[in-house]
Parts: sequence; structure tokens; C-alpha cells
Amino acid sequence: MGDDRRARANAGERSRGLDRARPGSPPAGRLDRWLWAARWYKTRSQAAQAIAGGKIRVNGERPKRARVIGIGDEVRVRKGPIEFHVVVRALSENRGPATTARTLYQETPTSLAARALLALQLKSQPQVTYTGKGRPTKKDRRAIERFEGRDSAE
Repeated sequence: MGDDRRARANAGERSRGLDRARPGSPPAGRLDRWLWAARWYKTRSQAAQAIAGGKIRVNGERPKRARVIGIGDEVRVRKGPIEFHVVVRALSENRGPATTARTLYQETPTSLAARALLALQLKSQPQVTYTGKGRPTKKDRRAIERFEGRDSAE
């Protein structure tokens, strides 16, 4: 009776895609944990929010946070105006130093070229700067009122 229950549980794992993490199969791990370990996000909850917000794509699909990823999967990470296209090279369950995290993925050459072009475009755009000082002082307000012809003595 115990063997029958175990066989049904294993069949359920296979149907959910969890059999990739078994010995003898290619290594696999959770997407949110990999993004955190690869230092794309500071916390796993930030990684999960990015996944839920549609900022992450795996092999062209919009995943869920517990999506099982493996070596060779293509991950697209959007951070602001920049989109990174990376290929998973290694998996890690632990967050390590940045040099180790950099070995977990490899950015595609087209992504590097697109980022360089975007950086050049952003650099060539005029910078928007605010020259005002915020709320006017009482003295400035009185000067503005005098200039506009609205004296407060009326």
C-alpha cells in the first residue's frame, strides 16, 4: 500500500515538472532563487515581484516564481529601460560574491550591442535639470505679487 502511494506521488511530481531535479537528470532550480543567487535582485521577494510584474521572461514565456529552470535556458531581465538577454550557465541555491554570481550566466552578444546602443542614445539626450529652488520664500512671494500687480495691501 505504501509503494502505491509513493508511485502516485512520483507521478504527480513528474506532471508538475519537478522530475528535472532528480539525480541523473539535468540540474534545475527555482527561477526566483536563481535570480537572487545571480545577484539580479537583492532579495528573493524582489525577484518574485519582478517575475509577477512581467519583467522576467524565460525562453520567451512569462513564468511564475517557482518555474524550474535549467542550464541553457534563455532568461530576459528588464531593469528600467535596459533589457538583458542572458543564458543560464550554472545553477546555485546560495548567494555568493559577485564574481561567483557572474559565472551563473552569460550575456548574449546581441544584448551587449543593444545595451551599448541604448547607453549611447541615453547619453546623447539632453539632461532635464530643475533650476528652481522649490517653494518661494516669503520675500520671493511678495516680489512675485508686486510684479503681477497683486499687492497684498489691497
